[in-house]
Amino acid sequence: MKRFYLFSWFLGTCLLLSSCSGSPKEAGSGDENGGDDATFAKGADISWVTELESNGHRFYNAAGEERECTALMKECGLNAIRLRVWVDPKEHDNWCNTADLVEKAKRAHALDMDVMVDFHYSDWWADPGQQHKPASWKGLALDDLKRAIGTHTADVLRALKAEGITPKWVQVGNEIRPGMLWDEDAALSGASYDIRECDVKGWNSTSETVKFPANWANLAAFINAGYEAVKGVFPEAIVIVHLDNGYDRELYTWFFDELKKNGGKWDMIGMSLYPYWTMESHPEYTAERTITECIANIKAVSARYDCDVMVVETGMECADDQGRLAAETVLQEGRAQLARILKECREQTGGRCKGVFYWEPECKPGQYRLGAFTDDGRPTVIMDAFKEAV
Repeated sequence: MKRFYLFSWFLGTCLLLSSCSGSPKEAGSGDENGGDDATFAKGADISWVTELESNGHRFYNAAGEERECTALMKECGLNAIRLRVWVDPKEHDNWCNTADLVEKAKRAHALDMDVMVDFHYSDWWADPGQQHKPASWKGLALDDLKRAIGTHTADVLRALKAEGITPKWVQVGNEIRPGMLWDEDAALSGASYDIRECDVKGWNSTSETVKFPANWANLAAFINAGYEAVKGVFPEAIVIVHLDNGYDRELYTWFFDELKKNGGKWDMIGMSLYPYWTMESHPEYTAERTITECIANIKAVSARYDCDVMVVETGMECADDQGRLAAETVLQEGRAQLARILKECREQTGGRCKGVFYWEPECKPGQYRLGAFTDDGRPTVIMDAFKEAV
């Protein structure tokens, strides 16, 4: 799970912030020893870019030349951009609404970069600690909730289509280990398990225990509503179901077995892989162990469900506890970890891992601990891993 270290001036708020279809390998995906550069995604989620710009942020390449952030990502060796979308974030200045998504997608499209759309199905952050219904969806009956998911998904994608943009991948939900569209009424909830005995804290909560009853049938129905809406607009788009903790094979087997049992549909499994946060929450883990177990999990789930996998979020330590740029040795460790993830995902998964995305690398050290840029808006050595991954 991602955590945020943002100054109050930045956002004006406190951010703590049927079964698998077994899609065939993409054309030219390479042999069993690895994928080909044309189909292996080296990407970044830079959904904050327009908001950062509005706060005066500027970006520069290593030579000190100013660049628009998306163009700079391509200059750093990336070929894909991931963008989140919220349902109605009017209380958060409308960042990451449909119009904002389209603006950012147009930049990527103009640079011939592939686009991934990440539907949160919430008015703000959705993650393992919070999967709250959009305000306008509260109180809807189950069939109306499914229609709302389908309508929202299709409307956003049609807005992209109107601009001539075809996303290559679409996520139906963000880190949905605990489900989505939580509701204390079991008949309306899409929670994936009963977490009344678990203390699950969202980015904005402090000590409350989240209590929602499990309802796998609804979760599968919600995912399928998104899936069908995607295919209705872009039949060739690859639909991703995304969980956190990519190293946890037991979690993924449990979740996708249940989803399959309940008729859930997906084309690709998305994983989050954050060695830093794993080590914080599980002291027995090292970065090396986290990466090793994630690669093993990719192999296991791709074989079990006969589908491709992608690391849709990763990030390395770039700042210290005071929000200052980390020491050079720490940055070099981050570069080495990212380089290893890119290499092993491409070369050691039999071609089933289709890419790696860094989450919000453009952030400065005082804004987000796992960014990959300096205080003056330049990429750190961490970003060099993308060019090394050829």
